[in-house]
Amino acid sequence: MKSRICIIGAGPSGITTLKNLKDKELTVVVYDRNQEVGGNWIFSEDVSHSSVFETTHIISSKTLSQYEDFTFDDFDTTVADYPSHDELRRYFQAYAKHFELYPYIEFGTIVKHCDRISDREWEITILQNGSERKETFTDLVVCNGHHSVPRIPKYPGNFSGEFIHSHGYKKAAPFANKKVLVIGGGNSACDVAVETSRVSKKTAISWRRGYRIIPKFFFGLPSDIVGARSAWLPIKIRSWFNDRLLNLMLGKNKLYGLPEVKTKFGETHPTINDELLYKVRHGKVHPKVDIERLDGKTVCFKDGTKEDFDVIIACTGYVLKHSFFDSSFIDYSEGQVPLYLKMFHEEFHNLFFIGLFQPLGCIWPGSELQSKILANYLTGTWKMPSAIKKLCQREITHPHYKQINTPRHTITVDYHKFRKSLLKQLPKNWISKTLNNISNST
Repeated sequence: MKSRICIIGAGPSGITTLKNLKDKELTVVVYDRNQEVGGNWIFSEDVSHSSVFETTHIISSKTLSQYEDFTFDDFDTTVADYPSHDELRRYFQAYAKHFELYPYIEFGTIVKHCDRISDREWEITILQNGSERKETFTDLVVCNGHHSVPRIPKYPGNFSGEFIHSHGYKKAAPFANKKVLVIGGGNSACDVAVETSRVSKKTAISWRRGYRIIPKFFFGLPSDIVGARSAWLPIKIRSWFNDRLLNLMLGKNKLYGLPEVKTKFGETHPTINDELLYKVRHGKVHPKVDIERLDGKTVCFKDGTKEDFDVIIACTGYVLKHSFFDSSFIDYSEGQVPLYLKMFHEEFHNLFFIGLFQPLGCIWPGSELQSKILANYLTGTWKMPSAIKKLCQREITHPHYKQINTPRHTITVDYHKFRKSLLKQLPKNWISKTLNNISNST
């Protein structure tokens, strides 16, 4: 059959994939469950697809968080150094409008199942306007992200108060005058602890290990811009330098009553937050160790202390799940993710993943580059290496960082090294800011 490509998701990765496939005059259809482009960055007070909060700002600076085909300066020169979720939503929608992507996107559509029925054919089952139907495509591009299925922690005993995952947290107001316990030391956990502390009776934060807290600014510059200036160094030397700089600027965690970091820089995801340590030292957020068990509203901690709480908010990340695949076909929820350049499958050469990586930085600049490689592959100007299986396995055996063995750390890449590896696959004139007008034929 004639080439016809399905893209799942119209978030940041999906729209840049559409743009770059469209530039090559390929026939593309995008399915998205929302009514607008933007994915998780479309804020809603209802528990839905979105995982952003009322006060969410991105944790990477705008300079390293933009499409090169359509920069923030192309959009709005007044955007903040760390854009808010609303600025990002408007940026993604301006991108889609600028490159005339909307005619290719079918909103309000849930992809229920993807079945690879032959080497050159996919059968995609969708739910649209309450009606289920099947569509056939030659190629499938998965761009639905990896923040949709909450990972819920389990502890001995039962909690009789309110227990929610951060996916259900939208704003601090409902937690006014309550005793709140936040679980986790990642970006969401620290944001939730800071925000609830403004209105709660008391906010505590429970860590099972030490986390690096990195401020958003060093020497008046965004911290990732400062880090980029040492990107030419080998990762081990750069990591050592970053650790020394961090200790010099902030001191050890023990000064704040928090567990000490016992891992090397890069072995876990760093947390970008300017306010947590301030709130801790001002008595607004109270550090706690890991939970041992739950007993009604009483939380028993591993250091022997006990305390009553009204609410527990588990900021414990997400399961890497693609529910539209049979688990016997593809299941990355546990174990490694062997994809060459984090996008090409070793066996199924008409299945591609865009944005299925977690950089120490922003995702969609890498997604833009991946999608350009994909566009070149689908039009025959980029050839898949013959040793694709070995290259996929090498992704596992030679990670950028040797991280701790948890499900959260299976898709980590170094922003600068990963970008460099993608650019090697592209011509020097890869930036394409002009609109390629073609008819939509699906």
